[in-house]
Amino acid sequence: MSDVEQRVKKVIEETLKVEPGRITREARFVEDLGAESVQSIELLAAFEEEFDIEMDEEEALAVKTVGKAIEFIENMV
Repeated sequence: MSDVEQRVKKVIEETLKVEPGRITREARFVEDLGAESVQSIELLAAFEEEFDIEMDEEEALAVKTVGKAIEFIENMV
């Protein structure tokens, strides 16, 4: 598991308050992890802070799975 993947999963765990075992690359933020729209914005902010990046909100909110979020962030760092 890459450093980016570990950090992404940690941010998801802390922001959405979900068990680490539920956070797989295939997990969908809304359907599988129960993220609501407000939490999606919180996740976005948490990723930006964790990785010291600025994400395009529209593009970032179009990302629906943990794996895609990892790829999205890996491409930015």
